[in-house]
Amino acid sequence: MNGLDEVMAELYSEERHPNKETAEEILNRLEKNNNYIPPSARQEYKSVLLKEYKDYVEGRKDKTP
Repeated sequence: MNGLDEVMAELYSEERHPNKETAEEILNRLEKNNNYIPPSARQEYKSVLLKEYKDYVEGRKDKTP
């Protein structure tokens, strides 16, 4: 996915919590970065991206900003 790391870093800096709305925002931003997400796979993508973002947030908690 083009720009996934950047999207997660932006959302983290905006203090977005890992939830369904944030997962939808990740998808929207990825699509703006020219990533094609098939409509039939959006729900699956949201689930995976939400888990990835949760892991990202957990990993950042131990680091100083």
